[in-house]
Amino acid sequence: NDLAASDLFDPRLKEILLQIIDVSYGGDNGFNQAIELAAEGLQNVKFVQEKKLLTKFMEQLARDTGKYCIGVKETLQALELGAVETDIVYESLDHVRYRLKNPRDATEKTIYLNKEQTSIASNFKDTDGGDLEVLSQEPLIEWFADHYKEFGCTLEFITNKSQEGSQFVKGFGGVGGILRYKVDFDIIEAAEEADADDEDDFYL
Repeated sequence: NDLAASDLFDPRLKEILLQIIDVSYGGDNGFNQAIELAAEGLQNVKFVQEKKLLTKFMEQLARDTGKYCIGVKETLQALELGAVETDIVYESLDHVRYRLKNPRDATEKTIYLNKEQTSIASNFKDTDGGDLEVLSQEPLIEWFADHYKEFGCTLEFITNKSQEGSQFVKGFGGVGGILRYKVDFDIIEAAEEADADDEDDFYL
């Protein structure tokens, strides 16, 4: 308290001082208590940052700049192109990344399913109804966390507790991104359809 009121306290620090907390203990106990008491203030800061990020994302959509991606499929395509500047992911995203193998011809493919789709048996069968072998599975949110640096982007997790966050989750599926340059996903889609026989990635 004395420091905060003192002329010795750097004005640059005063500008970013969120709150002063009184603790009842010293050492680790006091530090842990400070974290608990500061939780609400820190949460408010997170909401402000989240709002700024999603406002920037929404502005790209409103201006139709083409410098954005929406949903799992577009986001992964943009990542492969190295076009993603900021990858935005809902912190409770329920998608799972499966790597599947067809035991009859040894071909492999990757699919991305949400919680409901994982219970649909046909998603794990080939075109003839044969069972596909699950080689690996992991939450997509963990895959993003482990691999985003490989694509030269930043990764931002958002909640659905703010108005902007709730809109992002409900309206865009909780996955999207701000791009470095415009990407025409219609052209990519057409190319993939033309090469459908060799396609091994599916986004459901």
